[in-house]
Amino acid sequence: MNDGEEYRNPNMVGSEEEEDTMNGCLDLTGFQLHDLSEVDIPETLVELDLTTNRLSIIDPRIGLLTCLKKLSFRQNLLKDDGVSPISNWAAISGLEELIFRDNHLKNLPDVSIFKSLLVFDVSYNEIFSLSGLSNASNTIKEFYASKNEITKMVELDHLHELQILELGSNHLRVMECLENMKNLQELWLGRNRIKTVNLCGLKCIKKISLQSNRLTSMTGFQECHALEELYLSHNGIAKMEGLSGLQNLHVLDVSSNKLTSVDDIEKLTMLDDLWLNDNQIATLDGFGMAVAGSRERLTTIYLERNPCARLPNYATTLREVFSNLLQIDSDVLS
Repeated sequence: MNDGEEYRNPNMVGSEEEEDTMNGCLDLTGFQLHDLSEVDIPETLVELDLTTNRLSIIDPRIGLLTCLKKLSFRQNLLKDDGVSPISNWAAISGLEELIFRDNHLKNLPDVSIFKSLLVFDVSYNEIFSLSGLSNASNTIKEFYASKNEITKMVELDHLHELQILELGSNHLRVMECLENMKNLQELWLGRNRIKTVNLCGLKCIKKISLQSNRLTSMTGFQECHALEELYLSHNGIAKMEGLSGLQNLHVLDVSSNKLTSVDDIEKLTMLDDLWLNDNQIATLDGFGMAVAGSRERLTTIYLERNPCARLPNYATTLREVFSNLLQIDSDVLS
């Protein structure tokens, strides 16, 4: 145990934790346990949260919890061999949520026995490939694998029910295997190496993040008419285009690009937040017309570190154009 690190005795739980256990929930978050040998694990558990411990193996008693629906090993010391036994524990095959976030896995765990799995999280590991994901249940609605070493989007075709896909902070170069995800609501692919947008015909998606990639064009979003939030900061985009049909867009972030003007959003009427900071926009002339459809709705705008932000009366001009602004850059308006 590190100096200053608090140890909590798992057998000295408070009244709230005792009540949770009676209701089928056992939360051992932050107990710094190396194993569960001193922990009573009721057979009726529905939820078991082992976040922020020191576990390197999975206690076999967990494999006997026939009522278990949610199991979290977030922020532990699990490696592949420590996780592998779970793939044979048929008694917990009804699990709906399985979290291995922030461990030391190098391979995707075998979750083929979990036929009702809804949430599967392996983010913040050292996984190099999605190989084996094709064996996972097609019931999965949320899959998180950010901050790994993944190079290709593979074995995703069968996930027809997927609503959230998080593959940010990997080494992806191509957007692929999205064709069958007709129910996908959120796609998070920030901090990769993607050069071209390819949404494979997705039309119902509501949130997309491609921040910190290698995009030079905004084309590819034209058919995403349900889109509400679009994050494209830290790319190499020089022109705003392909946005005029996105009538449900509430948040648009194109900060830290190479824009010199604001284009193709004059017909958008739902914009609340517009992030244009860290570009090369020189003037505010015609800015009101460029954002005409959202002039009465826009509440937040970022333009700092553009040449126009150094102009006299910069903030005053924006307030005159957008009557309902609540924030200009980092300044909250009174």
